[in-house]
Amino acid sequence: MIINGLYVAIGAFFGAMARFGLSSFSKKKYPSDFPLGTLLVNLIGSFLLGIINGKEPDAMWALLLGTGFMGSFTTFSTFKVENIELHFKRKWKIVTMFLAISYTFGILLAFAGMQIGYQMK
Repeated sequence: MIINGLYVAIGAFFGAMARFGLSSFSKKKYPSDFPLGTLLVNLIGSFLLGIINGKEPDAMWALLLGTGFMGSFTTFSTFKVENIELHFKRKWKIVTMFLAISYTFGILLAFAGMQIGYQMK
């Protein structure tokens, strides 16, 4: 049981660092009211988690990469808070685009990733 928690913790550390790096880079490179960093990590995360799940890895890899890395790389809570902030600021076009792109492409990329993962078995 302790070893499983260690796998999750190691994956989570690296996932959080990757998310922080990508989000910081995108905010610096493309400053905007649009939450591009969150969109990128969530779309990339959807695709990669699809691949991981499609490959049906053994328990250790599922915990390390799926639960740990992807769980901390993707950011559902930040996604929700940014949507609420955009709503309060009355940035209707941005919040609508953010929601539409996130959900539509997130699902499509997860599906594509799973298909690729199934073929990689």
